[in-house]
Amino acid sequence: MARLTLSALERASQDPAIWRQPEVHHAVLISGLTVMVNAMANLQADLESTPG
Repeated sequence: MARLTLSALERASQDPAIWRQPEVHHAVLISGLTVMVNAMANLQADLESTPG
């Protein structure tokens, strides 16, 4: 997912007009939320496995 997002952002940076498309905003938002949710799940798992 991260590679796909980076690839899309690389293409977008070469064509400023792409930011006018709502699909791009949605894709960036969904990708960011996916990264955040996965990071929170990893953090929770780490906290649960930490002794003490």
